[in-house]
Amino acid sequence: MLQAAEIAGILAAKKTPETIPLCHPIPIESVKIEFALKQKEIRIETTIKGMAKTGVEMEALLATAVAALTIYDMCKPLDKDIVLSGIRLLKKTGGKSGTYIRKGKVIAVSISDKKGVKKRNVESVKLKENFGIISDAHAGNWHRQVSLLAKESIEKMRNKGLKVGPGDFAENITTEGIDLIHLWPGAKVKIGRDVLLGVTQLGKECHARCNIYYQTGDCVMPKEGVFAKVLKGGVIKAGDDICIE
Repeated sequence: MLQAAEIAGILAAKKTPETIPLCHPIPIESVKIEFALKQKEIRIETTIKGMAKTGVEMEALLATAVAALTIYDMCKPLDKDIVLSGIRLLKKTGGKSGTYIRKGKVIAVSISDKKGVKKRNVESVKLKENFGIISDAHAGNWHRQVSLLAKESIEKMRNKGLKVGPGDFAENITTEGIDLIHLWPGAKVKIGRDVLLGVTQLGKECHARCNIYYQTGDCVMPKEGVFAKVLKGGVIKAGDDICIE
């Protein structure tokens, strides 16, 4: 199925000028379509390279859409409720408009002395390569050195009537405007000028209810939290830019 979707996406990229009015014919050097499976989701990422005065983002977006539609077509006998969503440009270089990288913001940074409890918001934190956040209980030589949670995920809990905010679900970094829940293991996340994280895990399995659950009445981290290792250290604070590399 994924091979058929990949071929469909490549063919669509080459036919972009025939499909979308006023798109210029552009010589394409390469089309790379990758798929990542996450529970009941399939994430599609398309990378296209070309040599022209204009960019190839329309080719990439169309390829992604057609690959997704191909998967839908092959799966619709099993489930017609499949939803296609989140098609967006992540990064673009060259062309008349130059470089574009989709960015979000760090809303808060938080630490705690113990695991399984709410974290307290601090002005800034220092991250150490292959260790985590200095002075945080979750730092160490393992795969979940730093945790991230989107403000949008916290808002879901607030809409249920819970009085929660950044750090209440034991996340180190609270973000806004970046699509955390659709990241994938191996993705790289850059924060500020220096810090680089490598995503290692999406969500987690809670074997027992911790203090956070009893304090908040629910916990969103097992479903929408993101965990990472520190690939490059540095200092981060609220207000810093965050983007997918």
